Parts: sequence; structure tokens; C-alpha cells
Amino acid sequence: MLRTYVIGDLQGCARETAALLDRIDDDAGGRARVLFVGDLINRGPDSLEALRRVAALADGGGGDALLGNHDLHLLAVAVGAQKMARSDTLDAILAAPGRDKLIDWLRHRPLAMMAEGHLLVHAGVAPQWDAAQAMALAAEVEAVLRGPGWIDFLRQMYGNEPARWDDKLTGIARLRCIVNAFTRMRLCAPDGTMDFKEKESAGAPPGSDLLPWFDLPGRRSAGTTVVFGHWSALGLLLREDVVGLDSGCVWGGKLSALCLNDRSLLQVDCPEYKAPGKPQV
Repeated sequence: MLRTYVIGDLQGCARETAALLDRIDDDAGGRARVLFVGDLINRGPDSLEALRRVAALADGGGGDALLGNHDLHLLAVAVGAQKMARSDTLDAILAAPGRDKLIDWLRHRPLAMMAEGHLLVHAGVAPQWDAAQAMALAAEVEAVLRGPGWIDFLRQMYGNEPARWDDKLTGIARLRCIVNAFTRMRLCAPDGTMDFKEKESAGAPPGSDLLPWFDLPGRRSAGTTVVFGHWSALGLLLREDVVGLDSGCVWGGKLSALCLNDRSLLQVDCPEYKAPGKPQV
């Protein structure tokens, strides 16, 4: 039986990625499909090798990867739509032979996918969406990123508004809201408005009415188990309805893989490439 594994945020930690893939290969007896929840690159020591490794695996039919906020950031930087940040570790990718092929591969990755009855996203699912709507909305953005207008889209993609989903949204406002939910969201107000200020904690600040997106009452995707990454301060989260797999690899935590077939967990230890407590994005 082909076993399906999902791996949390790599953030350029290529050595740990290779070690975990070896563990998966041993665990599955060479019969594994490996999926990544995004943020393949940035912050860690070898973003180029991490990206190449995942791309080769996907191109060989061994899995696929979602787009995370850091992956979208690389696309935007590569086309001049966004400036590099001081903490970025993207230089090797941007200077690499064949970089255009890697960028093209990355922009063709999905924002959401279904696997073994689980909905996989990078950050979260807007509380107004069920799994079917989430997949349909992801496809809208994917079509733009894969089409001729992808560079113009990246130039307009950044911004915090609109912060609340409405089915009547159109144009760039609609696409931006979709991207922000899938790749940036952590906390929401009770009415489903996304908060982008709190980035470093596992929960809402004292006195706030904010909640993790997956704990909002009435969340429409509650009937489908959602697997996500993005929230290293939250750490590994294993619940029946939600699975959080960003276990802080680049921050000195672990790189985690969950087998969707039986919920078994594989992990490798990681050095502290970045000091905890620094702002996350």
C-alpha cells in the first residue's frame, strides 16, 4: 500500500529534509507519497538545495508541495515585485543556474490539496469556507499564478485588506483575501476577520477576543480534518479535526512528518539556525 506522509515547514533546512525523507523511505518500505505544506525555503541555511530536493521528488512522481508565504515571497522577489528582507536566505536560489526553471516550477504549485480525506493548506482555511469551497478558491489563485498575468498579480498581492471573506469579493481584493487565508492566517476575530498583527505567540494576547482560526465556532470546514503548517510558536498540534506540523525546524525544534494513513509521526531534531523570538511572517 502506498503510504501518504505530510511534512511541515522546511524553511531551507535541506539536511534535515534529507534525513526525514530517509526515515520515511525506511518506514514505508519505499512506497510513499510525500506532501509538503509549504515554506520550503527561507531562513534556513540551504534554501536552494531544499527547493531542488522537493522539486525533484515532485517531478519524479513522489509527491507535491503547497505554496507558503515564504514561497510566494521568493516568486515576488524573483520578478522584482517585492524587496528582499535582511533575514532572507534566497540569494543562492536567485543566482543559481536554472533558477528560472525552479521559479516556474514553484509558481505551478497548489495552494490547497486533498489527500486521504484530509485538506492540506499552508496556514489555514477561512472560517466561512467548507473544504469544497476552499479547493475551488485555491484553484482561482492557482490559475492566475500559472497564467500570463502572474507577475502583475504578484505586484498587487500584498496587503492586509480585505481581512474578512465575502463571497461578493471580486478582482484583486478577492484573490488577496484568498492568499492571505491560505498562507498568512493564524488568529481570527469571532466574526471571521483575520488578524495579522500577532505573529509570535501560540494564542491570542490577554484580553483579546481573537481565537485560532481552527477554534472559531461554526467553522464550516470542521467536518474535514485540516493539515497545516506556518505557526511555529504553536508547535506540533495533533487533534482529530486539525493537525499543525510546523514544529519549529529552523528555530531549533524538529522537522515533522505525519502519515495520513495511520497517524504515525516521524521527526528529526534540528539545530537552532535562527534564534526563537524573532518576528515571524
